[in-house]
Amino acid sequence: MAKLQLPDALLIDKYIAGDENSLALLINRHQSKIYGYIFSKVLDRDVTEDIFQETFYKVIYTLKQKKYYNEEGKFLSWVLRIASNLIIDKFRNDKKMPLNRDTEDLSVFSKITDNTHNIENTLIKNQVNIDLKAIIEKLPHDQKEVIMMRYFLEMSFKEIADLTGVSVNTTLGRMRYAMTNLRKVIEKNKIYLPT
Repeated sequence: MAKLQLPDALLIDKYIAGDENSLALLINRHQSKIYGYIFSKVLDRDVTEDIFQETFYKVIYTLKQKKYYNEEGKFLSWVLRIASNLIIDKFRNDKKMPLNRDTEDLSVFSKITDNTHNIENTLIKNQVNIDLKAIIEKLPHDQKEVIMMRYFLEMSFKEIADLTGVSVNTTLGRMRYAMTNLRKVIEKNKIYLPT
């Protein structure tokens, strides 16, 4: 007989009530997805470790302050959003450039290349992502949730189904409706999304 797994929301309630072990169970349950998500964005083990620890520091602080996260039991989504914000903060704060000095063998100017095309592509891609996220925000909650998990967190339909507590068929149906609604909004507003 399989061991019954307590839902995330119940473990959070138990943790807030003083059961420290409940948070350990939550961390163990989700740490590989959270760690993998952070690493996929920063591509550095040390930075990933730092952000992972900072993420759970914020989780603990928020829960200890009784600032309940109000995510309808979607603990993983909430934690990934915290991690995502910390990743963005890290990139914003990491604007350090190495100091290069000219030597007889090498001039700093030899390293300069024209990145105009790359910068332009990056800016366009960033704007497309911003526009797309704004459109996604207008979808019904269940459709928005499946799109965010599938495309931004790169979760499988099985993982999404398990996390949201519905069948894989329901998850696929939500994705189908979400894509149909996105196409309608894109066509109606004549939005161009380059590939």
